[in-house]
Amino acid sequence: MNELNKMFNPNSVAIIGASNSEEKVGYIVVDNIVKEGYKGKIYPINPNSSEIQGIKAYKNIKYLPEVPDFAVISIPSPFVNKTLEECGEVGVKNITVITAGFKEIGGEGVKLEEEMISILEKHDINLIGPNSLGTINTHTPLNSSFSQMMPPKGNIAFVSQSGAMMVAIIDWSITAGIGFSKVISLGNKAGVSEIELLKFLADDDDTAVVIAYLESISEDDNFINTLRKVSDKKPIIILKSGSSESGAAAAASHTGALAGSDVAFDTAFRQSGIFRVTTMNELFDVALAFSMCPIPTGRNLAIITNAGGGGVVSVDAMERHGLNLVQFDEKTTAKLKKAIPDEGSAKNPIDVLGDAPVSRYQETLNIVLNNDDVDSLVVMVCPTATADPDGIAKALIEGSKNFDKPVIVVNMGGPSFINADKILREHDIPTYVFPETAVKVVDYLSRFNDVQNRKYDDPISKINDIDKKAVEDILKKVKSENKDTLLGSEAYSVAKAYKISAAPIILSSSPQEAGKVAEEMGFPVVLKIASDKIIHKSDIGGVKVGINTKEEAEEVFNEIIANSKKAHPDIIPDGIEVQKMMPDGQEVLVGMIKDKQFGPMIAFGMGGVYVNLIEDVAFNLAKGLSSNEINAQIENTKAATLLKGFRGESPSDISEVKEAIKRVAKLALDFPEISELDINPIFVYEKGSSALDIKIKL
Repeated sequence: MNELNKMFNPNSVAIIGASNSEEKVGYIVVDNIVKEGYKGKIYPINPNSSEIQGIKAYKNIKYLPEVPDFAVISIPSPFVNKTLEECGEVGVKNITVITAGFKEIGGEGVKLEEEMISILEKHDINLIGPNSLGTINTHTPLNSSFSQMMPPKGNIAFVSQSGAMMVAIIDWSITAGIGFSKVISLGNKAGVSEIELLKFLADDDDTAVVIAYLESISEDDNFINTLRKVSDKKPIIILKSGSSESGAAAAASHTGALAGSDVAFDTAFRQSGIFRVTTMNELFDVALAFSMCPIPTGRNLAIITNAGGGGVVSVDAMERHGLNLVQFDEKTTAKLKKAIPDEGSAKNPIDVLGDAPVSRYQETLNIVLNNDDVDSLVVMVCPTATADPDGIAKALIEGSKNFDKPVIVVNMGGPSFINADKILREHDIPTYVFPETAVKVVDYLSRFNDVQNRKYDDPISKINDIDKKAVEDILKKVKSENKDTLLGSEAYSVAKAYKISAAPIILSSSPQEAGKVAEEMGFPVVLKIASDKIIHKSDIGGVKVGINTKEEAEEVFNEIIANSKKAHPDIIPDGIEVQKMMPDGQEVLVGMIKDKQFGPMIAFGMGGVYVNLIEDVAFNLAKGLSSNEINAQIENTKAATLLKGFRGESPSDISEVKEAIKRVAKLALDFPEISELDINPIFVYEKGSSALDIKIKL
């Protein structure tokens, strides 16, 4: 792909389909480019006009005096691809296609878009669209969209898969006072994807934060590692819509059922360092903070308020978001007590009282920001009879300018704060109406500091003590038998080949063989019916535990076969599996479900028979999985508390759990034909572990 810079900062622009008819898109695009002050050369193209809106027009792209840096196409869809071919022949490398009527309408539109993609690849063209509203760069300035207005200039880049959402946000931004650097309507994403735009915007000097409304995510084999490089440079906030429950409903394993409808996107974004939000309000609340605030170096928050209730609400919100309420030292407390009347509070949250003059806010602010333990500050103002919102705003601007710490203001009201909000935002201090919002954005700011300080290793690639050939042979045999689910003994052999600790399982085909295997294995043992077609084996008497003699094993073999014939007379089992019976340990689950877009997702959580009831599970994608992410995955479950030793119990071998997670991830990446995998339970001991039940589905 060519450099995208000339798409947003071109020296010349061609508008193919430019028009003198005000109702046409080609008219609006030319009008927007001219009236918003674009300084480069403008080349309207229309075969039937010699002049468009007072500018010399050309019949075809081939007749221009130079190759334009950028072209906008707005002509009927049947003619778009021929025009693209002409653009490619003359060397145009950056194009936006506003025209609709492609894959979004199905049928012939799909064919047209497929042909379009071939032309783009042939001529190495960057294309946004088709079915795009266009693009805007407020800094060039260049409004090459058919939006009715230009958004205010700012440092937020907004990428939208919905044109309607884009125009609505532009309209709203004018009254909200939020400025943009770039506004980009993706359209159908036939050419440039959101991932390529994110990479470009991460290096854009005019952009401080990138936000996106997306309905789908483009395929990228290395999504996590690609986006990690981007999110380390700039905060990226995505509102992803279009969740579906169908994936979880169709899953055959515990892991698949626990994965839920949208966990793959959540997991991919989290591991990439991208922030996912769930509402448009949240998208722009967070963007506003990132566009104005420095990034805090920690999660310690102080609060100044003239209303005790606001402080209480803020503390509750802090607990939900995992922020720390700073406990001031004696020196700071003494200074605050001098600045605040006795009726107030020098403890955090600091209550300066409802009658607080500007000077009290000013003095308190200076004391708090000078405290090294304070990473961020939220200042709340209620419109009391004596409050001076404009004066407080000016004091906050003056008092905070020498500190590299985020100051967030909560002006709890409406008309009283219109001017104060304007003053503060003009000086890069974000304002909100409610304290919960302010606390939430501090959480996001702090999390970006964590993203920038992440350490990524690659523990999966270091696993080399495996027998990949053995697994290849097992899976080949299973496929040759037209099965999609491995027997327990086959799954055990796979685990053994990848050094995943498990209780041995051996398949037997006769009572005598079962007795012999049991004796050699060592008692006690468990006998299980072996069949990929019988799912709930215990329900039909297909599992017997605590077998202690050879004779008992032979007898139980016959009993299980009889139970199976009675319950499923049409199923011929593969035999009986003999498994070494292991001592009890802490029960955990390690599993894998393959997401069609992001690949294997590794699950960890509390195991045992109640796994679906308790739903104590955390997920990571196998691709790009780091040691720190494995540690966090375990810590984010209640199972972690049990493993550390609960109510006097001895701690379990957590290193064994980490090893199981790594090796399951390695197995899943090595064999993409594995669609689901469950190891439940794994018994974890003070030293070592043993997997009891392993299910592998192809």
